[in-house]
Amino acid sequence: MDMTQQLTHEEARRQAKVIVDQMTIDEKIGQIKYEAPAIDRLNIPEYNYWNEALHGVARAGVATVFPQAIGLAATFDDHLINEIADVIGTEVRAKYNEFTKHEDRDIYKGLTFWSPNVNIFRDPRWGRGHETYGEDPFLTSKFGVAFIKGLQGQAKYLKLAATAKHFAVHSGPEGLRHGFDAVVSDKDLYETYLPAFKAAVEEADVESIMTAYNAVDGVPASVSEMLLKDILHDKWSFEGHVVSDYMAPEDVHENHKYTKDAAETMGLAIKAGLNLVAGHIEQSLHEALDRDLVTEEEITNAVISLYATRVRLGMFANDNEYDAIPYEANDTKAHNNLSELAAEKSFVLLKNDGVLPLRKETMEAIAVVGPNAHSEIALLGNYFGTPSRSYTILEGIQERLGDDVRVHYSNGSGLFQDHAAEPLAKADERESEAVIAAEHSDVIVVVLGLDSTIEGEEGDAGNSQGAGDKPNLSLPGRQRQLLERLLAVGKPVVVLLASGSSLQLDGLENHPNLRAIMQIWYPGARGGLAVADVLFGAVSPSGKLPVTFYKNTDNLPAFEDYNMAGRTYRYMTDEALYPFGYGLTYSSVALSDLQVKSYEDTATVTATIQNIGNFDTDEVVQVYVKDLESEFAVPNAQLKGFKRVYLGKGAKQTITFDLRPQDFEVFDAQGRNFIDSDRFEISVGVSQPDARSIALTGVQPLQTELSLAGSQTTH
Repeated sequence: MDMTQQLTHEEARRQAKVIVDQMTIDEKIGQIKYEAPAIDRLNIPEYNYWNEALHGVARAGVATVFPQAIGLAATFDDHLINEIADVIGTEVRAKYNEFTKHEDRDIYKGLTFWSPNVNIFRDPRWGRGHETYGEDPFLTSKFGVAFIKGLQGQAKYLKLAATAKHFAVHSGPEGLRHGFDAVVSDKDLYETYLPAFKAAVEEADVESIMTAYNAVDGVPASVSEMLLKDILHDKWSFEGHVVSDYMAPEDVHENHKYTKDAAETMGLAIKAGLNLVAGHIEQSLHEALDRDLVTEEEITNAVISLYATRVRLGMFANDNEYDAIPYEANDTKAHNNLSELAAEKSFVLLKNDGVLPLRKETMEAIAVVGPNAHSEIALLGNYFGTPSRSYTILEGIQERLGDDVRVHYSNGSGLFQDHAAEPLAKADERESEAVIAAEHSDVIVVVLGLDSTIEGEEGDAGNSQGAGDKPNLSLPGRQRQLLERLLAVGKPVVVLLASGSSLQLDGLENHPNLRAIMQIWYPGARGGLAVADVLFGAVSPSGKLPVTFYKNTDNLPAFEDYNMAGRTYRYMTDEALYPFGYGLTYSSVALSDLQVKSYEDTATVTATIQNIGNFDTDEVVQVYVKDLESEFAVPNAQLKGFKRVYLGKGAKQTITFDLRPQDFEVFDAQGRNFIDSDRFEISVGVSQPDARSIALTGVQPLQTELSLAGSQTTH
């Protein structure tokens, strides 16, 4: 259905006002809390705004569990994530329709979803980075828009109401977030931290925005007029509602010490543009009214914004097509197959010395070892639902091999604890079993990394290393020692890294027996099957890194420093271990026939890619733009286009990219954006145009210089 047929914000506010005008002031204040009580005299049921759908319907029982957000970003396939979000919306409606029939309106059972997380993964130590779409504002914007559009749908009523979070400048440290002040320049603010939110509002018409815990330049986000009024409403014309992160309003006076008490906090928050309190101080609005810190009209407008969302969701309508979605539409075979496909596309092959794909006809036994080899939590990331059936890496390999190849298993070590099984034993008590399994096998598959118990959100992650953040990029616990012992066996070793962020193997990457490394993220409930299919060549890996894999954190700025200098592929000067945009396949490609034509302040880029290898594969063609003149340009080339294409053996495809004016813009010290140059370097390839990526892939990107006043062609 065409987007123009959607119920408009204006009409929704008109209908909402009719409802809200019937409420008393006490009832209005009650509605400003996330768990809004029923108003029986108006036949309004209770409603809980808190729901999660980061990579599937979360915390509401059985649902399809897709790969974690960072893994979805690694697909570089915004069409796929749009399809996934649409499926999530269908499963939500299937469950919601049944829950409401049973008058179950509890938390996680509504239609307003606090997803996606479009913050920038600026520092690899941040524990919640795996909830995001990576370190690049362009990629994050594209994925955020596609996900939001998929969740919200295109019918008369919204399928779901999506929420872009956390607004703004939010990316750790987790342990400091309740009182942290993110000091940021206007240039970094508008160049890096805001673009994904701007795109969510202006391109996806996101229904909701969530404020962050932290302050920005001294003002807590939940009471920031600069963020909520000047930027969100005045500059971007946002028409939805604004919700706080959970207990963030309490932080304003309790941790930031920005206000004296809850009444002052609530007065400032409502005036700034906050509509919904995820917390417990909404009743302080009574005192705020008495002290003239807020007006009843301002409270009324906040509630109208909330009810406009409920109107747009069709919650008071009798012609909502989504009401007919049956319970059987949840957790279907097709949805789980889509999850498996997404996982296959997300895996990033970092190294392959000819060992992959494995050929089961040449082996009698395979060792599958490591703390994440048979771990369900390593499949799921955080904010996940309950899979009706999950396949660990071990189970996926066993399923695909059947009785053809013997599978030897040992966990080898704990994930980060010294002891894997017996607390009275020595720290290395499981390593010998893993070595024995390796000695009796032809190939060793080692599944290492992290999971959300040690890499995640403050309050959820159980590690003592930093409230969910990582202290460094090394493998935790005894995982390195386990890997060293397995490498010493002398058999080919394949390392699978399950994590939501960059790791490094402390130099073991170059060990002659370490024949392949693949980043598998947190691959969802069907992750084990997807891993097995890629390992044994049913499908080629084709993911690309949405984050930089640094060699170490030694040269990174302090975690608390939000200045972008030296961070991410756009600003870093050091060589990466594995660069943003990098990822191998089982095949080889050749690029040719680059043509770039400019039309005033836009350009069209075309290039041809051919599969010259012996394996059918997907490949991701990437376009990077580097400003060659402006003093305000970022130091390195920036991603400005990507397309995933399927190439059978020998197949050739010509791809076209349209570059917009904003793809050539820079931001000055005041955050103003404009085109400041006539000369740009355009690169088209399967990676960044940096020396490290070229050395790793063996593919030289096509490059030419573009003048916006003319056109250039190279071959």
